Amino acid sequence: MSTSNSENTPALSRKIGHYLSNLVIVGLIRLALMLPYALRVRGMGKVVERIIGPVAGYRRRALDNLALIWPQMPLSEREQIASKCLNNVGRTFIENYSSKDFPARMANNRLTGDGVAALRDAVANGRPVILVTGHYGNYEAVRATLVAQGLNIGGLYRDMKNPYFNAHYVKTMEAFGGPVFPQGRRGTAGFVRHLKDGGQLVLLFDQHVFEAPYFDFLGQPANTATSAADLALRYDGLLIPFYGIRQPDGLTFETVLEAPVPATDATTMTQAISDSLAARILTDPTQWFWVHRRWRPHN
Repeated sequence: MSTSNSENTPALSRKIGHYLSNLVIVGLIRLALMLPYALRVRGMGKVVERIIGPVAGYRRRALDNLALIWPQMPLSEREQIASKCLNNVGRTFIENYSSKDFPARMANNRLTGDGVAALRDAVANGRPVILVTGHYGNYEAVRATLVAQGLNIGGLYRDMKNPYFNAHYVKTMEAFGGPVFPQGRRGTAGFVRHLKDGGQLVLLFDQHVFEAPYFDFLGQPANTATSAADLALRYDGLLIPFYGIRQPDGLTFETVLEAPVPATDATTMTQAISDSLAARILTDPTQWFWVHRRWRPHN
């Protein structure tokens, strides 16, 4: 009896911790959403940059990642990148919870890049499209723009560890329009059906996946899922890298669709999208989410 109680204690503590942290997050979101849009976005950027990021350890993780990739870069420059990264994370977070304001602002955004014509041709011919990106700028900016233009853009997401937070996080993604599917077996049937029906799917590929193969990313080996390339090859879909690039005013975006990745094999295609994201990061490293555990020790 005592053994059972001792085994349940960590789970109960974890559940209470998730519940309380979600209460804080929800309170912060509700408070922010009461503010005018521009003030809300700028304010949340500052809160994450100056309070949440340092306290939660995100700033330290960002600095560690930056030191791994650019050890010769002066510390002051890495600190500046980390600060701007956290500010972008905060802005992105509240933009994505502004489920009416943000899509409305993106509705008339112009799509640029060599992939725009290819996407429209695929849609006209009922060909599946896998739109792939990383945590750069605001990855939802392009999806919001495409949905406003009448496309049925599905989203593939990874469940959050906090189940209370995950519940409203998923509802927020659904509010942008288009179905969303969890990664793993639970969501597979749904997104496969969506692709077979000639739908479009957004997928973020730049988080660590245990036991996934290594690919070069910014000069270091990083476990990277080949899911996007696998789907494109299996269902004869276009694989199009895209980016919502935050502009200097901090509130608007350039929405870019790059040329489709040539259909070869999953390894070559996955390295191609990794290189695409790396090129964007080298252009402006402040827009990427350095807060993720992207690189882990390997044998």
